[in-house]
Amino acid sequence: MTATNGALLTAPFDVRGRRVLVYSLGIEGRDLARWMLGQGARVTISDTRSEAALAAAGAAAPDGVDRLVTGEGLLDPAGFDLVAVSQSVLRYNPALARARELGIPVTSQMRLFLQLCQGRVIGITGSSGKSTTTALVGAIAAESGHPFIVGGNIGEALLGRLDEITPETNVILEISHTQLQYTDRSPAIAAVTNITANHLDQFSWDEYVGLKRNIIAHQGREDVAVLNADDQTSRALMASVHGRLVRTSATSEVEGDGAWLDHDEVVLRHGKRVVPAVMRSDVSLRGAHNLANVVMACAIAAEAGFPPDAMGRGVRGFRGVPHRLEVVGRAFGATWVNDSIATSPERTIAGLRAFHEPVVLLLGGREKNLPLDQLQELARARCRAVVCFGEAGPLFHDAMKGAVADTRLVATMDDAVAAAATAVQPGDVVLLSPAGTSFDAYPNFEARGEVFRRLVAALPGFAQEVSP
Repeated sequence: MTATNGALLTAPFDVRGRRVLVYSLGIEGRDLARWMLGQGARVTISDTRSEAALAAAGAAAPDGVDRLVTGEGLLDPAGFDLVAVSQSVLRYNPALARARELGIPVTSQMRLFLQLCQGRVIGITGSSGKSTTTALVGAIAAESGHPFIVGGNIGEALLGRLDEITPETNVILEISHTQLQYTDRSPAIAAVTNITANHLDQFSWDEYVGLKRNIIAHQGREDVAVLNADDQTSRALMASVHGRLVRTSATSEVEGDGAWLDHDEVVLRHGKRVVPAVMRSDVSLRGAHNLANVVMACAIAAEAGFPPDAMGRGVRGFRGVPHRLEVVGRAFGATWVNDSIATSPERTIAGLRAFHEPVVLLLGGREKNLPLDQLQELARARCRAVVCFGEAGPLFHDAMKGAVADTRLVATMDDAVAAAATAVQPGDVVLLSPAGTSFDAYPNFEARGEVFRRLVAALPGFAQEVSP
């Protein structure tokens, strides 16, 4: 193995017979454990959650692990040859500081995958829009006929798919800031949708921006960085690009190579050649932010060699990603929308701006120490009522009650849906766009969104709808 003084592991290595400690039994931890076991390692898994919490999350250890330790602090890494860490374990965790002190190398799922992957990696990060943009690029790839897989932060056992990837495979990855904590390689095509205030409960602003920058930090001259010219912080990253810079904009023509929205059409430029790609009328997704996602996806697809006609077909057939402005159905004459992915005020603002109808807004979860002033002002203009729930419910309630007269505080998601049903009027939109994480009550935003779906479907007179 290659590492010194507790450094991150810098190359693929032989773990046969080695003692490997895996931190966390989430999707990434299970993927790491299975891969290590397949390579002949002796694996111990440590997770701070209780057995009951792990069972509720459907997290079971793979067969063959030496030991599973739950319900206590992360195991001391002393005596192990390698620590393999899920992205949920932050780089300043005391257990990782201990590993560094002991000189034990550390790796992660994304780090290993980027070291071992034979295909061309297309990596997409950003504070918002990265899931939708990744899925859009995947939809375009499917229409192009090129071999591809989609994975990464959207919940894929990446290491378990290494055997199906050839040098011709386009590997389209959503990559989070926490996955970028541990990487030492950058994708051949790396894209940043935007960088806005987020996760300030975990990192300082400068640390957070630095993690996002890591997606382009290890690129070479032959690689491509696709950056959003409409976003101030993304523009600042342009000075750090080592390869070829491709710009995108949903508001104006870009300099050099890139894609932009030209009136009602997304157009592409490479060198001096400008070609049309997608008509604005082909985009079924609501909101200006989703137009920006389409422009970004087309720029990425062009760099991957996917033709414009595939872009058009992929975008026309794309109906969105679950839990992202997902229409659940109608009840009490209103449209009920699941935007559980909105774990920050900035995402909730984008969700609100997607609707012209009066909105009954559901806010809650666990907050991230982010400013609420812009959300207050938009809620004042757009919301008929605001219902606040969960751990951050009192904080959101205090912030919103001066902006929206009908602001209510309840305990749970069940209570929030019931309260919304009494506040709504025909023609309204009821929008679950919580502005906080799910971790006060649910293992992830998907689980929270599924509970919302179930509660809405049980309302009197519920009727399902397919699209906005």
